[in-house]
Amino acid sequence: MTDFPLRIASTGGEVVIASERAETMYNSFKFAAARRVERTIYLSGVIAGPLRGEGRDVEAFKAQLRRAFADIGATLEAAGASFAHVAMINTFHVWTSDNFEGDRNAQLGAFIAVKDEFMPPPHPAWTAVGTTGLAQDTGVVEIQMIAHL
Repeated sequence: MTDFPLRIASTGGEVVIASERAETMYNSFKFAAARRVERTIYLSGVIAGPLRGEGRDVEAFKAQLRRAFADIGATLEAAGASFAHVAMINTFHVWTSDNFEGDRNAQLGAFIAVKDEFMPPPHPAWTAVGTTGLAQDTGVVEIQMIAHL
């Protein structure tokens, strides 16, 4: 049994693998969930969207976002950081999808509400980009962050 977090030395810092799922992604898809370089932590995107049998309404989407933010929080913690250290958020949204029953404003409103549960002010910088699809077919939004220690 592996003890987490795993740390793999890399130029200027380390790769941080917080969970078995992150280790599987690292080995299978060849990317790190988090990589620290000196005092900056780069977090790969985490996709939020419905799992089999989950709803596609706003409240279900909020639950899916909470699951994604919890995953991000665990990765931040494994890297020695917290949401308070996040300086930048990049989000990639599929605005029109069978995976979400709402418009752009409903999706953004749900995202902001859940983000604020995890990240009180002062707010980080944030760029939200629309796209036509994500790596997971059921993905509605992918959340990427940069934290500074």
